[in-house]
Amino acid sequence: MPTITCVEDFRQLYRKRVPKMFYDYAESGSYTESTFRRNEADFQDIKIRQRVGVDITDIDTSATMAGVSANLPVAFAPVGMLGIQNAAGEIKVARVARDFGVPFILSTMSICSMEQVMEATGTPFWFQLYVVKDREFVRDLIHRARATGCSGLVVTMDLSMLGQRHKDVKNQLSIRPNLKNMLNIATKPRWALEMARTPYKSFGNVIGHARGIDDLSSLLVWAVEMVDPSLDWDDIEWIRKEWGGPIILKGIMDAADARVAADMGIETIVVSNHGGRQLDGAGSSISLLPEIADAVGDRVDLMLDSGVRTGADIFRARALGASGVLLGRAMVYALGAMGQAGVETLLAILQKELRTTMGLAGKTSTAAIGRDDVYW
Repeated sequence: MPTITCVEDFRQLYRKRVPKMFYDYAESGSYTESTFRRNEADFQDIKIRQRVGVDITDIDTSATMAGVSANLPVAFAPVGMLGIQNAAGEIKVARVARDFGVPFILSTMSICSMEQVMEATGTPFWFQLYVVKDREFVRDLIHRARATGCSGLVVTMDLSMLGQRHKDVKNQLSIRPNLKNMLNIATKPRWALEMARTPYKSFGNVIGHARGIDDLSSLLVWAVEMVDPSLDWDDIEWIRKEWGGPIILKGIMDAADARVAADMGIETIVVSNHGGRQLDGAGSSISLLPEIADAVGDRVDLMLDSGVRTGADIFRARALGASGVLLGRAMVYALGAMGQAGVETLLAILQKELRTTMGLAGKTSTAAIGRDDVYW
């Protein structure tokens, strides 16, 4: 087992242990992948101001995000097919989130269903909602999430049209792989054995619940056909009424859209370009965060998704207006590399990195981090 010191170490080990088509599914962006690359690279242009002469004996990394107290200003992002990256992946990550004290967001397109995750963890989590053409199915998802005890509803706004990821097309990505992919899977015996043993092999939130979806083949057709280009702000109002509580909007990348959400009374926005998997050529999430923060002021709690790889990135996001960040690829790397233990190690690494960054920047609490602490 190699020594793990950072997120990049997880990525390299993840690449060795997971079948190529699933590695490529996570480690790719749409079309030219320019936004995918920019998300991570733009963090490096933001410099952190070093300060000295401050007593940094006690440093508090806790924060409040979307009204929830967390021991670290991070939440685990909703990632589809997480249970394919590592057997029962959603349950493993949810357990780490519960034990560490950070939010976990379950994807609509998860392998383990919301009921299975709740049964395994006994702790409320947030549920991410894709709005598809079948509104009865959407209503059912919302009501199931409420009945399951989910404590937050995260509505994804930027999937009303699918961006193409060339690697997925070339790999013929499928839960039922072709011969080429089967040969690659044969070189990943650890992954294959765990997947053979797990009882979680299906899309638990969809199969058996959406109309006409009773197996994986029908699901793959449905997932493409159900993408709804008509999603608009009226749908958000409808979702709020069905849910009966606050919702978190994920996928806002423009100050004008953020103001619309704020005027509607939306409490929390996730500044996100879907990890560069949708609109190729869009700006990075971190580059647009200050503009959106200025547009909504203290009317909306902002979180940030896309490109976060280090504790210093978390510091930068806090400085530019985010209460916290969502961990997507970093979580997938850690889970795919080492399972639940990997995700536990990931949070420990990020907390140490954040604490070190805070100390050297002269900050003893996340609440004290502000825009003056960074520069370009």
